[in-house]
Amino acid sequence: MKGPESMAPPTDTNSLVADWLLDMAAAQESDQRRWGYKRAAAAIRNLEVPIESLRAGHALQKIPHVGPASTRIVLEVLDTGRSAIVEQAVADSGRGAEVERRQQLRSHFLSRAQVVAALRNPRLRGPAPSEYRGDLQMHSEWSDGVESVAALAEGCRARGYEYCAVTDHSHGLPIAGGVSMADVARQHRAIDRVNVAQAGRFRILKGIEANILADGTLDLSLDERAQFEVVVAAPHSKLRRAEDQTPRMLAAVRQPGVHILGHPRGRMGGSRPGITARWPEVFAEAASRDVAVEIDGDPSRQDLDHALAREALDAGCVFALDSDAHAVDQLPYAETALAHARLAGIPAARVINCWPLGQLLDWLRR
Repeated sequence: MKGPESMAPPTDTNSLVADWLLDMAAAQESDQRRWGYKRAAAAIRNLEVPIESLRAGHALQKIPHVGPASTRIVLEVLDTGRSAIVEQAVADSGRGAEVERRQQLRSHFLSRAQVVAALRNPRLRGPAPSEYRGDLQMHSEWSDGVESVAALAEGCRARGYEYCAVTDHSHGLPIAGGVSMADVARQHRAIDRVNVAQAGRFRILKGIEANILADGTLDLSLDERAQFEVVVAAPHSKLRRAEDQTPRMLAAVRQPGVHILGHPRGRMGGSRPGITARWPEVFAEAASRDVAVEIDGDPSRQDLDHALAREALDAGCVFALDSDAHAVDQLPYAETALAHARLAGIPAARVINCWPLGQLLDWLRR
């Protein structure tokens, strides 16, 4: 089933400039200088306006963490599209191969300015922020997050949501503080208390982020999965391997009780490519089993991105657009997921976060 026409994002000068600063960071011997260029890159990627609009009136000098050395590179890139300063530094460092490898891991990542532009662009026919009713992946203090379930619920309410799902890591991922089933029972009682106190004004769904093992099975048994309202299955291993892992991902979406295929590739910007698979086959299987595929809005993940999400749309998938927040101040990451969905042309009707609670609960139970 074909969706509405998608739209390519405009040229992202902020990401272009930030990428040159990251290359400069990679060329540094000093940890302090390396960290300084990385902070400058992050500051520019997080700007809400195109950096070229700040060139007049010395506004560049007011960007936090962007000092004189970084400013020289910024101006060079704005003038020429590249940086001879960075190219020379990389050549002198002998790290050219490593820099080139990392460059190849930055495709289809949106800067904050592009996210803002996509959310405001009236020509995009994807879900509007006003249609987004709830975030279905976030982590609390029960695993590797820092907030209580009550604080997360209040943060979501403050954003105008009607519901959320707290999806801490399952017990098979101890590196992320995977929660034991005994602690799950205690967490569920805490969620019940919040839901009673909200008296129908807001609903926390009891969720889990289950770990997809190497063979595509999960680290939760069928009986354990049945204790949750929302099961997100996500890969956390073998994310740097070059070999095809299509069988693993097909097996994952075939697991009973899985509702969402979370951050399907497991990529990380500039760091790891994530899983290689024949994604049209995986998406077709997910569509046939009514498993939602996720657009994870964590700025370092952005997985799926708008290009691959378009393939999932054409395969007939439904989608979950989530923040993957580990603190209340990360809940706005959902906007990055929304931006990718809008660029991919995904109709709101195909986004489970845009469904009324009753419709979502019926789908989860099916």
